[in-house]
Amino acid sequence: MKWALPGAMIATPELIELARVADECGYDAIAMPDSVFYPEHVSADYPYSPDGKRMWSPETPMPDPFIAMTAMAAVTQRIGLYTNVLKLPLRDPLLTAKQVATMAVMSGNRIAIGVGLSWIPEEFRFTGTEMRTRGVRTDEAIQVIRAVCAGNGPEWVEFHGKHYDFDRLMISPAPDRPVPIYGGGHSEAGLRRAARHADGWISVNTDTAQLKDAIARLTELRTEYGRENEHFEIDASPTDVSDIDGYRALADVGVTRIRVSPWRLYGADPSDPQARLDAVRRFADEAALA
Repeated sequence: MKWALPGAMIATPELIELARVADECGYDAIAMPDSVFYPEHVSADYPYSPDGKRMWSPETPMPDPFIAMTAMAAVTQRIGLYTNVLKLPLRDPLLTAKQVATMAVMSGNRIAIGVGLSWIPEEFRFTGTEMRTRGVRTDEAIQVIRAVCAGNGPEWVEFHGKHYDFDRLMISPAPDRPVPIYGGGHSEAGLRRAARHADGWISVNTDTAQLKDAIARLTELRTEYGRENEHFEIDASPTDVSDIDGYRALADVGVTRIRVSPWRLYGADPSDPQARLDAVRRFADEAALA
């Protein structure tokens, strides 16, 4: 089992030291969320809470994930960094591919991206993007990023889709190893996207039963797309497991990486940076990460 730390809702300056400690302790990666802004009024319910309300306040720090990942890569040696998840249809795929390629090269191939759609209508309206076509545009954008970050260094690429279309071009620098792309979401469309286009799947915070159902469906879909023999990561955040042995048991159903928050596991004060780091070190010792 591999272990990742979530970087969500942590004071932005603290992320640098968190990355250093996680790198030293043997964690596999840090996962950074993506939130462009906090609309005062939202015309849709939050899909991951019982009452549809957002559980974070407007001033909760949500740094740009690419800038945060770059800063953390600069102060670490081996730990991976990935988005959980990037709201890809809000962004131009070529500009995103340029950023991802540069980060991958400058970090020594330690970058991956998890992608999702965004549930907030105002994010699309305020950024001048279209919500109705978000799914098919995300599918195309994944293909654009994969072409640029295929792992062959700078090379000529072109793409001709319904929403994105360009002739041969070259982006440099480009990584000499493929950048992993993970799909997010528990909907049928999200699972199909991950099974068809991605190198893995990232769960939301969910219980083991829902996690098993999603993994079983992913297995069916990967077989349908002829990808059942390809390596595929399952990145999970189970809400009903609270011990290391319980986390490791999830490997039996296909989980390859757990996003764990040791500060919550041990009841550390989330407003105390030192308590957070102590919890990170304690979990690493108990899980024998180093």
